[in-house]
Amino acid sequence: MSFRTLFQLVAFCAVLGSHASFADAPPPPQVAANAWVLMDLTADQPIAMHDADARVEPASLTKLMTAYLTFAALEKKSITLDQQVPVSEKAWKTGGSRMFIEPRKPVTVAELLRGMIVQSGNDATVALAELIAGSEDVFAQMMNREAQRIGMKNTNFTNASGWPDPKHYSTARDLAILAAALIRDFPEYYKLYSLKEFRYNNITQQNRNRLLWLDPNVDGVKTGHTEAAGYCLIASAKRGPRRLLSVVLGTRSDAQRAQESQKLLNYGFQFYDSVRVYEKGQPISTLRVWKGAQNELKAGLPEDLYVVLPKGEADKLTADFVSQQPLIAPVSEGQPVGTVRLTLEGKPFGEHTAVALENVEVAGFFGRMWDTMRLWWK
Repeated sequence: MSFRTLFQLVAFCAVLGSHASFADAPPPPQVAANAWVLMDLTADQPIAMHDADARVEPASLTKLMTAYLTFAALEKKSITLDQQVPVSEKAWKTGGSRMFIEPRKPVTVAELLRGMIVQSGNDATVALAELIAGSEDVFAQMMNREAQRIGMKNTNFTNASGWPDPKHYSTARDLAILAAALIRDFPEYYKLYSLKEFRYNNITQQNRNRLLWLDPNVDGVKTGHTEAAGYCLIASAKRGPRRLLSVVLGTRSDAQRAQESQKLLNYGFQFYDSVRVYEKGQPISTLRVWKGAQNELKAGLPEDLYVVLPKGEADKLTADFVSQQPLIAPVSEGQPVGTVRLTLEGKPFGEHTAVALENVEVAGFFGRMWDTMRLWWK
């Protein structure tokens, strides 16, 4: 997770509270779920939430972290999609939803991924964990390290599949962070979550995410269910350039988790906009540089800056730039040089680090001496 993403999640969630929405927008719909979060992933900001930090059993939503680590291993080329994976007795005998792998039948990483993502196969999940880490216990340690790295502060994993365990828990907020990281960091592999069915071992199983059939804009993400967790769904939809993410936990049925998720996504698209404040690399300000080969440099943001606002509220947003002074050479491209402070109707609405958009080398001896005297008098 980027620093900007983590900062916004923490800062805005703290402002919005446990059951939150913007004051000038229609209130969020009534959602029949124990906990939920609605996020705008284009702006990396939450729109609304309820009991986002309540500890819950994540069930098969756990498999998002298993997928995240598998995608990372593929990118590092420590495993390959066409690699043959041995199926252990433990993986073969794993209970719950299954892909129906067999110990003496060859299976590839690509097949196991589809079995885990589309069919929610616990057996496929354990096989991937054993491939990457040698054992599921070691893999769970990797899951927890990665959870901490991306900002999941209230999560602990004890297994790869989400099998019930009192020490295996998460929150709606943390699961939103995980799903957002997966979509952002692995866009090519994320496409697997839009598959509606997968056939293996002469058995065809459908994706349990009903929204893939009901809403053409939905392209993921993952369902989960146990008796304690209830029916859960993390869904994501993209309409035009905007992408929203909903996390709905603890509903009473398969149909209800889809209905409540659709309700949240529709609310976010209907009543909110993702507003681009600045483009990546767009000069925001020109700053004075002391003791440099040039006297000025351009400052901007290292990535596009979007904010989510109620529709029609964009003209109430203002941005101010506060520079670090004195700014003394050498200055490297990408070096923090100031802060963009956003306000909405006069109230603080976030801070974002501005960086140098160019390098400034050190001036010669006389140039440095001249600027030293000027700074002293200044």
